[in-house]
Amino acid sequence: MKELIAYLLQFGHLNQQQCDLILSRAHLKAVGRGCYFSEAGKVARQIGYVTNGVFRVCYYDKAGESFTRYFVYENRFVVDINSFRDDMPSAEYIEAITDCEVVAFSREDFTELSNTIPGWRDIFYKITSYVLENKLRATSNMLVQDAQTRYLHFLEYYPGLANRVPLTMLASYLGITPSSLSRIRKSIL
Repeated sequence: MKELIAYLLQFGHLNQQQCDLILSRAHLKAVGRGCYFSEAGKVARQIGYVTNGVFRVCYYDKAGESFTRYFVYENRFVVDINSFRDDMPSAEYIEAITDCEVVAFSREDFTELSNTIPGWRDIFYKITSYVLENKLRATSNMLVQDAQTRYLHFLEYYPGLANRVPLTMLASYLGITPSSLSRIRKSIL
């Protein structure tokens, strides 16, 4: 749980008493491979800080085909922020693609921390802004790059992640077919 506190301190100041309160409200949670941390159609009731493993945020079309929007891995928060914050059903699934461990907070505990710790909301505003900026940068790059460049960009910005996620999910994220991704991988070796 030290990693969580270190991450939060990058975005604001917390004294020892506040850190202790945060840790008292946190609980460790295991999410098995293939299980959902959050599901479409349901309100997200928890926010988690990933200490081990990889999640994907995805949705399914009417034919049941899944599309990967992005991945969440160690030292990042995992949540459908709109569902969690606005108490509305989620439009996406958050699926564990490896066995995962998170430091989780219930909505009630998170709200209590917001009401008790001055600056808590500001810390999460900064975290949300930081994450959004990174997502926008990655998305805009993907719109103008060819498939090989998108893959090379993924390898550069997410080192080691390509070996931890299934080929079909990575291809879905990159917007290409698994066979195209296989050809790209072979051509750059």
